[in-house]
Amino acid sequence: MKLVLASHNAGKLKEMQAMLADLPLRIVSAGELGVGDVPETGLTFVENALIKARHTCAATGLPALADDSGLIVDALGGAPGLYSARYAGSPTNDAANNAKLLEALCDVPAERRTARFYAVLVLLRHAEDPQPLICEGSWEGVILREPRGSNGFGYNPLFLDPVHGLTAAEMAPAQKNAISHRALALRQLKQRLSAITP
Repeated sequence: MKLVLASHNAGKLKEMQAMLADLPLRIVSAGELGVGDVPETGLTFVENALIKARHTCAATGLPALADDSGLIVDALGGAPGLYSARYAGSPTNDAANNAKLLEALCDVPAERRTARFYAVLVLLRHAEDPQPLICEGSWEGVILREPRGSNGFGYNPLFLDPVHGLTAAEMAPAQKNAISHRALALRQLKQRLSAITP
């Protein structure tokens, strides 16, 4: 079955394809099918994921999987939160976002630099689907003072998993894909996919 990922983010597509590789799905990105972005006007991660999934379903006529995720930093009142991808403005720029985050936390001591990556996944079978599958995951960590590692994307070089002593960017993809916020949400989704797979 073909499933459209409501994203143009190549890193996200690669992660999703790897984590759902054992299911009878062919995952393509909205960008591959010529689906443009839709304004994310929701006030929560769930609302934004629903907006993206519904838009993609309507444009393609195919089931769509959307995720909305972000970095929630306690010392910043939850910022960058919903605005994680465009924290430093548009167009999106990982280096600029990371620089802005470090500047915002420059006077915050180590013990107050707690944060979490949060992800919500929404799967719609069709644009008018009244029963979306909604799954969520959270990954606790700490924001470092300088980047470490070269894997991944986004805030990964600054996000330290204290249990493993590695940043998300220092982890091998398989390790990250076993413990990340998106992995936890995808694990829930895989358990519920019988509702849409033939």
